[in-house]
Amino acid sequence: MMASANECRIRNEMIHRTAMIVVILAVVGLGWDDRSGQVLGQEPELLTLNGHAEPVYSVAFSPDGKRLASASVDRTVKVWDAASGAELLTLKGHGGIVTSVAFNSDGKHLASASLDNTVRVWDATSGAELLSLKGHTKEVMSVAFSPDGKRLASGSVDQTVKVWDAASGAASLTLKGHTSYVLSVAFSSDGKRLASASSDQTVKVWDTTSGAESLTLKGHMRAVYGVAFSPDGDRLASASVDQTVKVWDSTSGAELLTFKGHTSGVIGVAFGPDGKRLASSGGDKTVRVWDVTNGKELLALQGHTKLVQRVAFSPDGKRLASASDDKTVKVWDVTTPRE
Repeated sequence: MMASANECRIRNEMIHRTAMIVVILAVVGLGWDDRSGQVLGQEPELLTLNGHAEPVYSVAFSPDGKRLASASVDRTVKVWDAASGAELLTLKGHGGIVTSVAFNSDGKHLASASLDNTVRVWDATSGAELLSLKGHTKEVMSVAFSPDGKRLASGSVDQTVKVWDAASGAASLTLKGHTSYVLSVAFSSDGKRLASASSDQTVKVWDTTSGAESLTLKGHMRAVYGVAFSPDGDRLASASVDQTVKVWDSTSGAELLTFKGHTSGVIGVAFGPDGKRLASSGGDKTVRVWDVTNGKELLALQGHTKLVQRVAFSPDGKRLASASDDKTVKVWDVTTPRE
């Protein structure tokens, strides 16, 4: 059917309008994402934290949202004022790259994982080293506190997950089942389950009391670098080098959603505190925010100049922090997607 003259005019106007938008965005240093129809980089970048001498691998907000911790290839952990960006502490002690960092539930302690095969626990106020947890036989890639702060979990290149007593440093469980590196670990909100992501292309869910493996999630086509429970514990999100983020039913293991938008491998993933949004980061230098209810991409944040390793929401969900190989941590305002 031939288009009417009016339809042709409207179509041409829309094409012209889109072209003008792209030109304007280019002039002001922004971009356009053809996949999502979103403006790239227009969301306010609140802070850029400079201080690490090498790439930054991990970032975490304190429970009150007032501080940020970051872990770096420079073998340090830094603590920052999340409002001003001022550097508050630099924690030194690891003998290798620091791969992961996490606050405990009251914000008084920090845990860090390192390629020196250890997990360390620090006083988050003074910077004093409280514990050095030794038991992994190879590099430690991820660390997480249980919601009550009484336990720590760590994932290692030695293909195991360990659960530790956060007060004494004693290892209470060693979880075996992965056939390759364990790259990320996450507790459920009730602390009864633990998820682990591996380069064996799977996510596993474990019972933290017995150590029994309750689920193995298969669907990714390449290594899985990130895993996160939703706040209610009903879902799991996973990030993979196959350029996708998947959301799973954490009880049945059913695959619920697959997010496609990243143009390179996805490394970091984090749920927002309301469970309705999901953030991801990866090799395409972007941070993306997704609507978990319908799968829509809400934001595509540009600003980092190299691969973005990990992301973390603030406790109120209004900010997002990202750690990058460009040696910076950025804090973004993610309150409202901007048209």
